[in-house]
Amino acid sequence: MSLYDISNTALIAALFTYIASFVAFAIAITGRGFGGAGGGEASAAARARRAFGIAVLGLALHLVYFILRWIANRHIPVSNLFEFMTFLSLMIVVAFIIIYTIYRKPLLGAFATPVAFVILAYAMVFPWEAQPLIPSLNSVWLYIHVTTAAAGEAFFAVAFASGLMYLLRVVDYKAAGKRERRQRFGIEFTLFAVLILVGFIVAAFTFRGLGYEATFAGQETIDGELTDVTVTYAMPPIAAPHGYELVGMDPFLGSTQPLGTAPDWMNGVNAGRKFNTTIWSVLFGAFLYGALRLACRRPLGAVIQPRLSGIDPEDLDEITYRAIAIGFPIFTLGALIFAMIWAHIAWNRFWGWDPKEVWALVTWLFYSVYLHLRLGRGWHGRRSAWLAVVGFVVVLFTLIGVNLIIAGLHSYAGV
Repeated sequence: MSLYDISNTALIAALFTYIASFVAFAIAITGRGFGGAGGGEASAAARARRAFGIAVLGLALHLVYFILRWIANRHIPVSNLFEFMTFLSLMIVVAFIIIYTIYRKPLLGAFATPVAFVILAYAMVFPWEAQPLIPSLNSVWLYIHVTTAAAGEAFFAVAFASGLMYLLRVVDYKAAGKRERRQRFGIEFTLFAVLILVGFIVAAFTFRGLGYEATFAGQETIDGELTDVTVTYAMPPIAAPHGYELVGMDPFLGSTQPLGTAPDWMNGVNAGRKFNTTIWSVLFGAFLYGALRLACRRPLGAVIQPRLSGIDPEDLDEITYRAIAIGFPIFTLGALIFAMIWAHIAWNRFWGWDPKEVWALVTWLFYSVYLHLRLGRGWHGRRSAWLAVVGFVVVLFTLIGVNLIIAGLHSYAGV
């Protein structure tokens, strides 16, 4: 068995261990084990310790994957989207463990561990094959820039979890006022957006398991020359790429033709494929959200809220702020300062308005505004929590949306 095989096995084990940790944290905060009611505060504390221990075990397995892949690659495994997102998931768990060690709030584990394993499952959708470093990535700054940027983003992820917990704790799901209705809608939309990401994962693995393929052919201008291009969809083509012809398509629900075509402004086969993937992600996410709503027969936030009644909202507000306060200077170093130094070494300029550079700056400005409003204007509570939630959405777009939607110098990697 090769080092890659062992590392991949460890990564899969880490994923299921994180899921087990989430379940254990959920049991710890509900006060009920699999056999019935728990035995008071001492028993709850013991359950929380077990849940935390499982999370640490998951981190240890994740580190086994990381170290073995590093040895096999002969460079740090953060050079493509699969490797970077697995590393981000690892750093989210590290950030969670640091924050948990300070505040000892088991409920944080029930929200932070899902963020980690969803990000890890998302990474697993992409090709696992190791790739040699392209020349511009073969630098010590790969280690410095990427790891510190991911560390800062990991603390933002923990702030997202605690901010969402705060909103679920304080928003009144029974009040009829306009303000509360807007707050409830915002929470439900946030949960729906999370389920869209989960929907992408489910859709990708479902159709991959079915071995689905649809192939299109066309021509694109590459390096100034008109080139024949063939692309294979791994999901049924609801939207075929604009300007491409269908070569072959596995039947789906009896259909052997795409339902439509990507808009003409989405030029290029990759744009069409991403548009198709987005549609399937939204459909699967909507199905998951609808199924959960139907099963619960009430808004998802209203289902979660009673589980948070025993926690102090001010603690959640403080955790959200502390996580961002820790993550912000680390992100500043990694995503801006170290990135500009490396850009000057690799491309002879500190700044070039590449899409990833622009969105890294947008992310930094957003969290700068958060800290200004928090410290200078006294924004606490709901406003602070909403900024933490929206901020992580900006982070995810910077990490995922820019890589998959906007072409740029960083399109080859997850950094």
